[in-house]
Amino acid sequence: MPNASTRPKRGRRNRRVPREDPARNELVSRSLESAQQCLFNQDYATAFVHYLLVLNLAPVLKDFARESFRFTLFKWADELDSLGRIQDLFDCYEQALELFPTDEVIINSMGEHLFRMGFRDEAAGHFHKALKLKPDYPEAKENFYRVANWLVERWHFLMLNDRRRNHKYQQAIQKAVEGGCNTVLDIGTGTGILGMCAKKAGAAEVYACELSKTMYELACEVVTANGMNGRIKILHLKSLEMEVPKDIPKRVSLVVTETVDAGLFGEGIIESLIHAWNHLLLPPQPNPLPPSQTGRVIPAGATVFGMAVQCLEIRRHHRLCVSEVGGLATAAAGELHSPVSCSSEDDSTEPYTTERLSRLPGGYTPLTEPFSALDIDFNNVQELEGLCSREVRRVRLPVTGEGLLDALAIWFQLHLDQESSLSTGPKEDTCWEQAIYPVQTPHNFPLRPGDELIVEISCRDAYLRLCSVAVARDGREFCLDDCLDPDKPRNNPGPSGNPYPSLNAEAELCSALACLGTEQSSGPRDYTLLECAEMALLNNQPYHDSFQVMTLTDSPSGPMDPGPDPFYVLDVSEGFSVLSLMAASQGQVKAYSSVEKTQHQAVLRRLARANGVPEEALEFWLNQVEDEQAVLQRPSREKLWSAIILDCVETCGLVRQKLMEKATLARCLLEDGGQIFPERIVLYGMLVESDTLLLESAVQGKEPTLGFNIAPFINQFTVPVHVFLDLSTLQCRHLSDSVELFILDLMNTNANYTNRDVKVQASASGRVTAVPFWYQIHLNEEISVSTFNQDSHWKQAAVVLHQPLAVREGDWVRLTVTLQKSSISISASIEEEAGETGTVDSVRESAQ
Repeated sequence: MPNASTRPKRGRRNRRVPREDPARNELVSRSLESAQQCLFNQDYATAFVHYLLVLNLAPVLKDFARESFRFTLFKWADELDSLGRIQDLFDCYEQALELFPTDEVIINSMGEHLFRMGFRDEAAGHFHKALKLKPDYPEAKENFYRVANWLVERWHFLMLNDRRRNHKYQQAIQKAVEGGCNTVLDIGTGTGILGMCAKKAGAAEVYACELSKTMYELACEVVTANGMNGRIKILHLKSLEMEVPKDIPKRVSLVVTETVDAGLFGEGIIESLIHAWNHLLLPPQPNPLPPSQTGRVIPAGATVFGMAVQCLEIRRHHRLCVSEVGGLATAAAGELHSPVSCSSEDDSTEPYTTERLSRLPGGYTPLTEPFSALDIDFNNVQELEGLCSREVRRVRLPVTGEGLLDALAIWFQLHLDQESSLSTGPKEDTCWEQAIYPVQTPHNFPLRPGDELIVEISCRDAYLRLCSVAVARDGREFCLDDCLDPDKPRNNPGPSGNPYPSLNAEAELCSALACLGTEQSSGPRDYTLLECAEMALLNNQPYHDSFQVMTLTDSPSGPMDPGPDPFYVLDVSEGFSVLSLMAASQGQVKAYSSVEKTQHQAVLRRLARANGVPEEALEFWLNQVEDEQAVLQRPSREKLWSAIILDCVETCGLVRQKLMEKATLARCLLEDGGQIFPERIVLYGMLVESDTLLLESAVQGKEPTLGFNIAPFINQFTVPVHVFLDLSTLQCRHLSDSVELFILDLMNTNANYTNRDVKVQASASGRVTAVPFWYQIHLNEEISVSTFNQDSHWKQAAVVLHQPLAVREGDWVRLTVTLQKSSISISASIEEEAGETGTVDSVRESAQ
């Protein structure tokens, strides 16, 4: 019987319609009015506060106020950025995203601030989220493509496409696990492939760690998709921070890793393995203990090889190769070289750079036979701990070829175990590049057969360092460093402690003359660092000669008459540029340089004095501009510019970001008859078939990688535009002649467009996999320079088609070229003429 005392349930009452609150409505109305007034007065901070109040009290106004709120947020964020109030800036974005959590424009803008401040992982997350909200949002797409190259470097795709490498690692891991190593730690897991190999081989416990947030999240997705979630523990940690039992319950019997770069030690494998042996791995024990009670590492060790090479491409990116640039003698510049050096204690330098020797324009010439530089046993913790304290090893290499010494190149044999190894040599089909140690000296050094090159090898700071120090010739040893006193006898060290006389009598004389009247110092050489691209630009004589031939003070209608005032010329080139100095040397010109670094300004001042350019003819614009973001502004309240030099193309081969916006602003700052240089750039391209570009752009094929489903996840980071290409050495088949694709006119806004269809006839049958492109930069109607020649400091780029397009010789291919902001996209389709009417049908199509 039911409980009679139980109260009957109440029915659901109708929801009340909220009553109007006159006071709230009044507050909202007044705050909205105040926000708009503050915007008019450019008081963005107060306007932002008013908008926050309005939109929190009256969410129904969000659509109405969205555009004004965005504008206010972005202006206030820029002010906070300029004031260095970074935390306040991000607090504002967090408040904005609470109101508009799915606003792709705000999300993308926050990503841009994060990226500028070095938070690349977080920036990529914002760009990716903005793209998911609006896949055709061009700003987010361009930003994501640019940052994706930082987050998931292209070598990840090459490694996953390298079946031989993958198979050898899998075999070595399987052999170790089946031999008793049943607890495994994968250091630097990346996509998680090595950890999954261990689990698939039967390991009882598998742990993995990854420092990159992007790669950690990717590995988690991959492991889950392959049914191993919960069976592999992935930690978002640097291995050096891991502890037992906090992060893993006990020491493991096997560490697998591939934290090696082209220079072997550059990704920190030595520190990681020392820490692992001391804290994470079971100690190595002699037999007869079973493998489950002892520790080991895959790879087991490595042997490093090297050779001396001559290579113009390396030389021109690392030291000054010309005696004059654009009519300016360069001797007074002092010693200039790239920030890649083994001989310097400067923290701003790196011991080596990396190149794929087989793809260097102009090739290279070996000057010695390959030599063994180092052996390392990763399973010997004492050897690892003693590596950095090893004495400097000096080796004497017989010179077998004639040429200039430009660099030492190294590669290694990675010993996975006693039976299996991988080579990163220049003649191998490998996903690795080689490490390059450029010669950083002010003179060229010719070697000839019969000489001996003396090289010092060390491992200071756990980096492998190779330094060419001297040449032995005809029983004497000659220093390769800066020329010392030519009368100094051998084995009598001077102030620098260097026992070697110099190699070349002419160089000795030049050095002795240069030292007259100069105080000698026992300190290090005085030099100025330029980035590799800046050094290559300075060595690009055709580019500077083109500016020298052209008169910056000429307009399309003829020479300009400055009257009593000088011509005002502004150079806003990125990085180090001598174009402003070249303009100042023309006379009756007041040139402004946007060079920012104090050292670089000093170099330009020295060059100006040495070349007779009056001191007042050259000034540094950023020293006078309060806001570096607003470089393009009047030279003074009553003056406009006679000429503005814009930097239009990035070294990587892409159009500079916001180029057209800068050109529009620059045109407004020109006096009558003034000119922007260059006046236009023309984009050229061609059809090619290149498996190399496909392998470097995405994981290829439909088959799983070692049986694991990885491609769909990492291919999210596929970028259709491939940058830093050397088209002259790219492995590809040309399927057409070059063709004009697009024109950007910086002087005539009306001549520009965003889309263009171009017909290209296939000159051979094959599969179109990519459209490489480059630029012809027109300084004026008569003078232009190409970004695709042997002297260019620019690289080329290519749009890789999402699906290859089969063509027959004679086919006409329609390319639809689109430029949104500075992002280039290209789609391709086959056209066939139908009947005699001349109509065209698209029968096969592929988009980027």
